[in-house]
Parts: sequence; structure tokens; C-alpha cells
Amino acid sequence: MTAYDLLIAPFQDYGFMRRALVACLCLSVGASPIGVLLALRRMSLMGDALSHAILPGAAIGYLVAGSLSLTAMGLGGLVAGLSVALLSGIVSRVTPLQEDASFASFYLASLALGVLIVSLHGSNVDLLHVLFGTILAIDAPALYQIGAITSLTLVVMAIIYRPLVTECFDPGFLRAVGGRGPIYHVAFLLLVVINLVASFQALGTLMAVGLMMLPAAIAQLWARSLPAMLAIASGSAAASGYLGLVASYHFETASGPTIIIAATCLYGLSILVAPAGLGSRLFTRPHLKG
Repeated sequence: MTAYDLLIAPFQDYGFMRRALVACLCLSVGASPIGVLLALRRMSLMGDALSHAILPGAAIGYLVAGSLSLTAMGLGGLVAGLSVALLSGIVSRVTPLQEDASFASFYLASLALGVLIVSLHGSNVDLLHVLFGTILAIDAPALYQIGAITSLTLVVMAIIYRPLVTECFDPGFLRAVGGRGPIYHVAFLLLVVINLVASFQALGTLMAVGLMMLPAAIAQLWARSLPAMLAIASGSAAASGYLGLVASYHFETASGPTIIIAATCLYGLSILVAPAGLGSRLFTRPHLKG
């Protein structure tokens, strides 16, 4: 087998492989930078909670469309995810519960409700598609939707980049200068939800947060400045998508989980050799003596 047959032929020969690769590249540009900001805010598990919260909306979209329509399921997931985010924020402000506790409560209820809806009105195959994604079944409308979400994410991040970064590192300063921190927080949660919806269409609810948070963790091991983290996260996510698709094609495995496994392998390698990983701690360079 030549390098062409191994690395290029799957995308040259099959349109569904090309569409899957384009979807992965879009997600790497939009979702992975959001994951970096989530990690810096110490809200990584909140992203996981929101990825599960979109399940009942996706299930209702599946029932309404009568098939595995990614567009209908994506719109339903968007409504469900935004509802959970807003309800969790309201509950955390009117009760003694912290925001993470209210998110956990709503996401558990949403996950159970979504699985119940799909299991009652669909088959086990339908449930597996919803939970683990159908990236090879992405059609042109779904790809346009993912591209639109990525474009919107980049535009919004460019507009609110400075206050968003300030709120990550020093929310007290932003409040002191009248920076309207809650507005930027809500806008950021909106970006999280819509990118999880885009990821859900490709990777399913259980895998959606993987392409958002694993590259963010990789970036933190390799870089210290925020721009470098954003670039490394996007690059590692794109590499994970490409390697995962190639591996799933040749080994005939499920594409979504294989992509996440590829990202996990990059994460494990980064732990060993990255500047902030184990390698720098085990093999420190001796200081020069004057």
C-alpha cells in the first residue's frame, strides 16, 4: 500500500469522506478555541454537561423529522441546550445552589429524558446514532449549518475577544470598570451551546465535547500564551479529525469514537513530551554554571 492509498485515496474516492473531513476542519476552527476558554475558566465539565443537555431536543427533532435528519436534530438540540443553560443560570442566582450544581442537575435530567424518548420511539440503532454520531452521513445542508456555526463563532469571538479574555482571568476587574460581565458570560455560553450542537451532528452527544476539550488540554501542555493555545488547539483538533477518519476507513471502525481516540493519543503523547508534560519534569536540563 502506497502513501497515496493510505492517506489520500479515501478522500479522493468517496464524497462522504470529504464531507466528514470538512466538518472536522470546521469544528477544529470553531469548537476547539471555545474549549480553550472553557478550560481557562475551569468550566470543562460544564461543557460535558451541556453536550448531554442537548439530547432531548435532538430526540424530539428526530421524532418530528421521522428520520435521522441532522438539521432537525441540530435545531432541537440548540433549543434544549440554550434552555438548560438559561435555566441553570437562573436557578444559581435565585437559590443557594452553585452554577455547577444546577448544571449537573439539569443535564442528568436531560440525558435521561433524551435516552427515554429515543428508546421509546426508535430502535437501538437510532439510539446509537444519536449518542455516538453519524459523521459519515453528514449531508450538504448539515455541512452548511456546521460552517455557519463556525463562521458565527469566529465573528462573535473577534468582537468580544478582549472582554471575554478579561472575564476568564479577572472577572472582578471587568465588573469594577463596568464591563457588563454577565452579558459576555451569556454570549460565551451561547457559543458553547451552538458549537456543541455542531459537534453533536458529527460525533453524537457522548463524543461531542471530546473534540472541544481534548485539543484544549493538549494546547495547555504546549503553550503559555492564549493565541498560541488557540492555534495549537485548532491544529491538534484538525489532525485528530484527519487521523481518526483515515484510521476508521482502513480499520473499519466507527468514525466518531476513532476521532476521539486519535485526539486522546495526541493528548497522551503531549503528556510525555510537551514542555509542561512529564518529560520536562523527568529530564530537566542542568543549569549552566558561571
